[in-house]
Amino acid sequence: MVENIVDNNAAEAAPQQDTKWYVLRVVSGKERKVKEYLDKEISRSPFEKVVKQVFLPVEKVYKVQNGKKVMRERNYYPGYVMIEVQDGKMSDDLRDLVVGTNSVIHFLGKDNPISLRKAEVNKMLGRMDEMNEAGGVSMVEPYIVGETIKIVEGPFNDFNGIIEEVNDEKKKLKVIVKIFGRSTPVELNYMQVEKII
Repeated sequence: MVENIVDNNAAEAAPQQDTKWYVLRVVSGKERKVKEYLDKEISRSPFEKVVKQVFLPVEKVYKVQNGKKVMRERNYYPGYVMIEVQDGKMSDDLRDLVVGTNSVIHFLGKDNPISLRKAEVNKMLGRMDEMNEAGGVSMVEPYIVGETIKIVEGPFNDFNGIIEEVNDEKKKLKVIVKIFGRSTPVELNYMQVEKII
């Protein structure tokens, strides 16, 4: 039931002209439910044309479980949901509708919601675009230099090695593998190795 929110939201998230973005503080772990509920409530209210979108920034991550890589989505800003409002019209009624939603704590700025500056919005949306262009996949638990890993793909399958260098940008590792008693450097991508537990 995992939706591809990154791709859908990135397409939707391009800032509209004359809109303002507000940050909503929500119970951590309930961000998706809050987004779904707000989307439904706003579509049935007179604020349908005022609220352009409810945006939940997420990133794709993978985790190794039982020897298999499992892909999932993780909230990029845990505990927060963004709302884009036409002409910055945050009326008391709209604020009450949003704050009255289950699992919503308050807007940033509490009683007087403060909108994000243009630079902050552009930085957030730019980061989401970068993640989409780069494939948007990162490791839940990052690799660390000196850590022992197991190679699960390629010619060195089932060998263990020690990480000598980590390149997060290219998602590659330089690993030292002992072959016939000699230390040999091997370059591998993240998907070819797994952590040893």
